[in-house]
Amino acid sequence: MIKKADSNKARLKRHRRVRAKISGTPQCPRLNVYRSTKHIYAQIIDDVNGVTLASASSLEKDFDGNGGNIEGARKIGETIAKRAVEKGIAEVVFDRGGYLYHGRIKELAEGARENGLKF
Repeated sequence: MIKKADSNKARLKRHRRVRAKISGTPQCPRLNVYRSTKHIYAQIIDDVNGVTLASASSLEKDFDGNGGNIEGARKIGETIAKRAVEKGIAEVVFDRGGYLYHGRIKELAEGARENGLKF
């Protein structure tokens, strides 16, 4: 019998491996990304204090667009960057959540970089 590989299980394994190496501090918090088939979510997290400093998602009422495509991901990247700059956060460490740096993840990162976040 042929068994299909569980892609989310492999993603979680990659995510745990990456999280063992990176951590957010108050000076340089972590920009975490999660994507589902219909939506995309981003959070800026201070792991030392266990606090979410800023967040943005395609589920918000003021979000116009589709979170399941690259245009929506770019808008979320721009939104999270603007919210971070308002709170005085200029530099973050990027946590791609075990996803490949391609497609929606890449667009979110580029949108955040264009609006003032450095990573």
